[in-house]
Amino acid sequence: MEQALRENTSLWELFEAITRLDNSEDTARFFRDLCTLRELKAMAERWQVARMIDKGMPYRRISEITGASTATVTRIAHWLRHGEGGYRILLRREDIPPRPVDRGDEGAASGTDDVHGTERR
Repeated sequence: MEQALRENTSLWELFEAITRLDNSEDTARFFRDLCTLRELKAMAERWQVARMIDKGMPYRRISEITGASTATVTRIAHWLRHGEGGYRILLRREDIPPRPVDRGDEGAASGTDDVHGTERR
């Protein structure tokens, strides 16, 4: 892992915060608050591409299905094979059932500002 990444305490605090999320619903809420829709879509696309590469799908076909450029597909394949192992960790865990979602706080998941009832970004 790059030295600059290892030394970035704010980044490691973020990583630690993410590990404390209990389920996919909480994770979705956190990432929606943290990221723009464009950032979320880009990350989702990368994950989709990594999963397709892992299944042995041809790069050109992945590009056609996802809309990712072949350069992006190639870059993701590189990180999948020669990166830090993060993709591999989650790919191995895909068969593990997700933790149940606690639906006790429905207001926060409504997609509206609780005070004004307006749509969030």
